[in-house]
Amino acid sequence: MGFGFVEVGTVTPKAQPGNPKPRMFRLPRANALINRLGFNNDGLDAFVANVQRAACRQKGHHGTMLLGLNIGKNAATPIENATDDYLACLEGVYPHADYIAVNISSPNTKNLRALQSDAALDSLLGAIAARRETLTRQHGKRAPIFVKIAPDLTPEQVAVIATTLQHHGMDGVVATNTTLSREAVAGMPHAEEAGGLSGSPVLAMSNRIISQLRDALGKGFPIIGVGGIVSAADAVSKIKAGADVVQIYTGLIYQGPDLVKQAALAIKNQGR
Repeated sequence: MGFGFVEVGTVTPKAQPGNPKPRMFRLPRANALINRLGFNNDGLDAFVANVQRAACRQKGHHGTMLLGLNIGKNAATPIENATDDYLACLEGVYPHADYIAVNISSPNTKNLRALQSDAALDSLLGAIAARRETLTRQHGKRAPIFVKIAPDLTPEQVAVIATTLQHHGMDGVVATNTTLSREAVAGMPHAEEAGGLSGSPVLAMSNRIISQLRDALGKGFPIIGVGGIVSAADAVSKIKAGADVVQIYTGLIYQGPDLVKQAALAIKNQGR
């Protein structure tokens, strides 16, 4: 389809069903979705087995596909024990990942976004950084670690996150996840459903966070831009805001796979 990389997950240590259905809703007038999936997955062991079976992980495969593995915590795990879940997932996915995304920004796992706060983030990333050193020696490779953050952050919060990422030697940031805001879809069918809003309404919010991150992090710190890309121009706007590469989710629902090539060509024409 033309993707340069794919990120899969979020995986949790134990299998969990996620939130009750229905849990996905289309808002076509806004090119938007609301989801409250809740990290539904078959658990870490099944996830790793799936990755190992993937074509891009077979010996003799010469493709250029990079694979990011996204990790989180189980819904039943108390937030004070969240680090244990992240470390378990980090160890499980580490040998198989081209990069690892630490998801602390889903709105669909209770209290998860609290991990973005100053002390909690410092503690979590400190533990992840220390465990990464052990895993680097064990596996003979240093897997890059990215942190996925929310669009619903103040400039002050973004500045603290940027400082913490650099302090603990994180390799990049994914900006951003879905939003809890409903301002852009007020009055539309399903607008009041609980969950994270994605698609066009998130574009400006995400770009604002990307711009703030770039200002705080300086040049050379990788930013994956995601949120609201439903056209090639939207993808270019992410690059102009400061992202190095982009991800697409909701845009595939409304525009289909042609969007991938259109976005890639538009970014290439910008000289990136």
